[in-house]
This record gives sequence, structure tokens and C-alpha cells, in this order.
Amino acid sequence: MDLQLTGKTALVLAASKGLGKACAAALAAEGTNVVIGARNPDTLDAAAREIRAIGKGQVLAVPIDVLQPGDADKIIAAAVNKFGRLDILINNAGGPPFGKFESFDESAWHSAFELTLLSAVRFSRLAIPHLRKSGSGRIINITSLTVLTYLPQSVLSTSLRMGVVGMAKMLSEELGPDQITVNNVAPGLILTDRVKDALQPRPGVTEKELLAERAESIPVRRIGRPEELAALVTFLASPLAAYITGATIPVDGGATRKPL
Repeated sequence: MDLQLTGKTALVLAASKGLGKACAAALAAEGTNVVIGARNPDTLDAAAREIRAIGKGQVLAVPIDVLQPGDADKIIAAAVNKFGRLDILINNAGGPPFGKFESFDESAWHSAFELTLLSAVRFSRLAIPHLRKSGSGRIINITSLTVLTYLPQSVLSTSLRMGVVGMAKMLSEELGPDQITVNNVAPGLILTDRVKDALQPRPGVTEKELLAERAESIPVRRIGRPEELAALVTFLASPLAAYITGATIPVDGGATRKPL
């Protein structure tokens, strides 16, 4: 299937590894020019080399921190200067820490707000004028399954990602006449460094066994791959998904277990 993405330009945040890198690679494979941003220049450059080797589209790597307002201006300007357009924005950022409500002070809430909600607000606001010129703009927010179901000790993630979902719903209404769609993708248990780091080691139990235990409650009985989430993101970024907007779509192997 031709997703009609050749020649379009996508900005993918937190793209040096994990879900962001997988999304950038999938878009580049479809002929999209991708601009990737992340904090660590070395891992970002390594990701850019990998994506160039497997993709058809060009790759521009710009080291940024999504918490810095000036960096948002910098990478969007770089995208437009390099490719002359911006068609797709993939809002993505590392998740806030897990813990019980009473374990987080006001500083922790401020940090989580800036990382999870304000970064999506900032990049969306700056990208919209360029997406409007595209005539088929796309904003896709990588959120979390916490917006659809209960996950213990995820109060920071749940609270602030729900804000992203609310923003997306409002934007889908406001930007619909401009043929800009706004959607959320909610990953469940996907094999990333964040998932591995969250494992609680036990003597005599391997990482593979710990992951298998985590997967026991998932209907498909396995952990997802970043490429599986990236496939949905790439479709939503394409002209073929022009009638899907304001949606929050889980990629979770059936773990949500709730009717529509």
C-alpha cells in the first residue's frame, strides 16, 4: 500500500531511541523527510545514520531539549529551512517518574507538567502555521495507556497525559476546517528502555523471564515492539487517514479490555 508520504516532512521528537526512533524510521521508509530531535547529540547522530540506511527520505538531526522554549523554535525553523515545509508533528517525550501521589512535591508536578503537557502545547502551537500551509497537516501525540485504563503509581503520567488528550480533542475541532488532523496514540507495554528500567530484578530471574511475567495479563501474551506502534503512527500521518481525528487509539495487545 502506498501511504502517499513521499516528499512530506515530519518532525519527530525524542527520536534517538525507542518509540520516537521507530516512528522516524517508519516514516522515512515511506519516503518522508524526517527531522529528529533529542538531547544527546551522539545517540541522535547514531539514530540518524541508522534511519538513513533503511529509509528513502532524507534525515536531519537537530539536538534539542523539549523543555527549552528556544529549542522548539530552533528545530521547527531548521525543518522548514531544510525542506521548505512541515507536514507532520509527532509529539513525544520521556514519561515522568512513577510513584504514589503523596511522594511527589510541587516541584515534581511542575517538572512533569513541562515535560508531558507543556512541550506538546509548545510544539503544536509553533507547528500549526506550517501545518496549515501543508493542506493536510498532522499532529500525533504519543501518550500512554494510562489515559485509557488504571495503571498503579502513574498519577503524574495519567493526570498530565489526560491534558494532552483534552488538548487534542479541542484542536481537532478547531483545525478540522484546515484539514489538519490531531490524534493520540496510547502505547501499552512496548519493549523500550523505559520498560526495561522499570523491571524489578529478583535473584535467579532473567530479564526475559521478568518480561514474560509482565506479558501474562496481556491477551496476546507478549510485549509489543516499537515498530508495531510506529506502523499506526505512519498510517495516521498519511493522507489515507484524513477522516480520523480527535481519536485516542491504544496499541496494547488488547490490554485495555474496555468496550468503545
